[in-house]
Amino acid sequence: MFELTKYDELESERIDSPVYSYWRSVFRKFFSSKLTIVMLIIMLIIVLLSFIQPMFSGYSFMNTGNINDFSARYNPPSLKYWFGTDSNGQSLFDAVWAGARTSILIGFLATIITTILGVVVGAIWGNSPKIDRFMLEVYNVISNVPTLLIVMVLSFSFGNGFWNLLFAMTATSWLGTAYFIRVQVMIIRDREYNLASKTLGTKTWHLVTKNTLPFMVSVIMTMASTSLPGFIGYEVFLSFLGIGLSADTPSLGRMISQYSNNMTNDSYLFWIPVFILALITMALFLVGQSLADASDPKTHL
Repeated sequence: MFELTKYDELESERIDSPVYSYWRSVFRKFFSSKLTIVMLIIMLIIVLLSFIQPMFSGYSFMNTGNINDFSARYNPPSLKYWFGTDSNGQSLFDAVWAGARTSILIGFLATIITTILGVVVGAIWGNSPKIDRFMLEVYNVISNVPTLLIVMVLSFSFGNGFWNLLFAMTATSWLGTAYFIRVQVMIIRDREYNLASKTLGTKTWHLVTKNTLPFMVSVIMTMASTSLPGFIGYEVFLSFLGIGLSADTPSLGRMISQYSNNMTNDSYLFWIPVFILALITMALFLVGQSLADASDPKTHL
């Protein structure tokens, strides 16, 4: 009934616990919410339509379309024209996704630039008392000037254009991210394991990259998820005012400005771009917030 088994010293020392994987836990938490999955699908559809559909439509913001064909102008949404047609007889469906491509692209690029610069500078800022004194004075001066005012002044100074607008939006925006990262670094750097590691002679760069930044993934994701819709909002507002982008570049802000007089007559020309803009910002924000929550190890229970 019984059989003798060999005694294994290594087996007796093994701890019987599940293997923990950080990124597996992140994705498990992220995909556990049905709302997040729905928003992720909507976001992917919007991004794919924005970057693929204009390649086949051949839409041009400066093209007059079928302006002499009165039957093609101001057609409401239908099976033939999903979003209707504008005053030039062009499909609003093509115009919306061409404009969304510009808005999303500039929002993504601005978020990536400000996040990378802010994290790098903030990590150095929080670990160097000498740099801290200098950067605090710079931050106090720039932070008292409204960001939108700085963006508008730089846009007027450098002229309209995609890359000029991108520079204007990111020239000082990274400083707020760097300051926030600096505060988080100062909180973490004085913990016991960091003090012990520093006492043993660990270099500052290793302390930052190995002991500090990995604990701030959720914080960085939270900042990025709020910055992305904010930059899209900046682009839309500036385009609504007629500054920032060049005249031949389509954007949702330019379309909303162009059709602001159609809020009552042919209202689809105004409300469809507004709805697409709201859908883009909401989907990007909710997906980003869900990813930020999932990347927090405290939620991995």
